[in-house]
Amino acid sequence: MTTLVTSGKTKELYTTENDDVLRAHYTDHTTAGDGLRNELIDNKGAVNNQISSLIFGYLNQNGVATHFIEQVSETDQLNKKVEMIPLEVVVRNFAAGHFQKRFGTDYLQTLKQPVVEFFYKDNDLHDPIVTKSDAVGLDLLSAEKLEQLEAAGLKVNQVLTDLFNKMNVTLVDFKLEFGINADGEIILADEISPDSCRLLDKDTNESLDKDVFRKQTGDMMPGYLEILHRLQKAI
Repeated sequence: MTTLVTSGKTKELYTTENDDVLRAHYTDHTTAGDGLRNELIDNKGAVNNQISSLIFGYLNQNGVATHFIEQVSETDQLNKKVEMIPLEVVVRNFAAGHFQKRFGTDYLQTLKQPVVEFFYKDNDLHDPIVTKSDAVGLDLLSAEKLEQLEAAGLKVNQVLTDLFNKMNVTLVDFKLEFGINADGEIILADEISPDSCRLLDKDTNESLDKDVFRKQTGDMMPGYLEILHRLQKAI
């Protein structure tokens, strides 16, 4: 019998018969504004699970170690158990969102090189941005492991940028989370989906991600389904 280990804003984690493996269940919950908006959107969990499964499988095949094992149903996947690192790693190729507001740039201004930022995962503090020095000083992670996170983020960016270019999609920016496995290695965890990426159609600049929900500009599911369809063709 499986037991609920933890539940987040959009996913639930359950034990399995293997102590080193967890079952991730993707729900239809969709949040914005640090969870202040929380709505159920039909079929969203199933679509995100399929998208994330395809992307993680692709990353595994292209030299990026992840927690992903296999998709086991429309809404569920099996993942290696890891100790999550309390940092979000955000990689930006173009200016948007908080970055655009902080620096007063034009929307989608091309960055001279990808920008890697770290945010401390704490809902009460609204996930504040942290420097490498902050993270070391607060004993969140060693300087060596922070360098590993940055390098891994840039590697994921390279692989995914190439993949999305094949799909005629611009990868604006995205959020990653990492964990430490039983062997003490840092591996990619959580999910990669339109919930955690900004994705634009190259021809129209139409948002194919959660910005549609955040900005309340329409139904976000057609964009999610379009990403899934293009992934299935590209991979």
